Amino acid sequence: MCRHLCFFNWRLYSLLITAIVLLVISALPSSGPSIDDLLAVDYTPMPVNDWGVSTPEAQGLDPLLVAEMYYRAAQLETIYSLLVIKDGYLIAEDYFNEGSVYHKDRLQSVTKSFTSALVGIALDHDYLTSVDQKMMDFFPDLADQITDPRKEQITIRQMLQMRAGYPWEESTAQLFELLYTGFRPSTLVDIPLVRDPGSDMEYSNLTSHLLGIIVSRATNTDLKSFAEEYLFSPLNVEVGQWIQDWEDYYNCHADLHLAARDIAKFGLLYLNDGEYEGNQIISSQWIYDSLQTYSQNAWPYRVGRNFNDIGYGYQWWSVMAGDHHYNLAWGHGGQQIALLDEFDMVIVVTANPLVGQHGDSPWGLEKANLNMVADFIKSLPS
Repeated sequence: MCRHLCFFNWRLYSLLITAIVLLVISALPSSGPSIDDLLAVDYTPMPVNDWGVSTPEAQGLDPLLVAEMYYRAAQLETIYSLLVIKDGYLIAEDYFNEGSVYHKDRLQSVTKSFTSALVGIALDHDYLTSVDQKMMDFFPDLADQITDPRKEQITIRQMLQMRAGYPWEESTAQLFELLYTGFRPSTLVDIPLVRDPGSDMEYSNLTSHLLGIIVSRATNTDLKSFAEEYLFSPLNVEVGQWIQDWEDYYNCHADLHLAARDIAKFGLLYLNDGEYEGNQIISSQWIYDSLQTYSQNAWPYRVGRNFNDIGYGYQWWSVMAGDHHYNLAWGHGGQQIALLDEFDMVIVVTANPLVGQHGDSPWGLEKANLNMVADFIKSLPS
């Protein structure tokens, strides 16, 4: 009898505790924004007349989906800007923390996608003859220092695809220090290969930097001057600072400074097959080749639930968010140029470049920025 009574009391106690917990949870505020919260979000583009502006509604996009992304952006610690371009119109824009419409942000690896564009432009104008030209063709001054014959076989194509065989600088303390002390052209001699050229992808900042030096040597001019003539001036873009290496070559893996709206013009150029305001700035074939996926599973670390199937092209990433594919220029800190051909849309994020900051905490900040965009893209209609 007592056993049954005690058992009954324990069940009653458990039910009571469960009811209390449910009541407490129901009384807590929702983790997501309410409709009123979203309606209060203002992402109206700034009154600066260098872009045609519109609204999400006018371009067939749910304004509440856009508002939710901007609501999330306002909670992030390191984001500077968030811009959305659809059908050629700037439909949403806001700045956070240290960001502003005129501020030229320091880009990290997003710079690599600009370097890729300059390789394509050099090919279009016959400064380069083929992506199958050998890297060492442009470094005859270093030829007698090469002891690994594999380096003589590295091609521009392999470099674009991150298949040159050079190591990721974060793989050792010595290489990591080199990343921040600066490269020289001769670094291609000093750093040993960790893979056979043309085999598996190995992300390498040195490889991207060498690509830019190749363009500079092929065109017989400094890279910034070449870029201003053939890329930035046609886009009506004013370049800010661009950090140089020890021998005055511009860093081609990082350190280009641009305003968010100017970054968006570059994204729109790629979305429109290399054409901007009626001018073919880069060949459509180069755009197509650049945005193909040559490597699957190109990033070994988990980013988020809607950031999947990560691939790599010619210094551009590719991602799946839900049912939607997008190409991505991606820089440390979560800087992004996202291209959604399916929706004729470009999303630009600038953020604190977190220079010299690596490890779990900075990676968490970077993932927050990446996932904000990926979650928005996943939410778009199929």
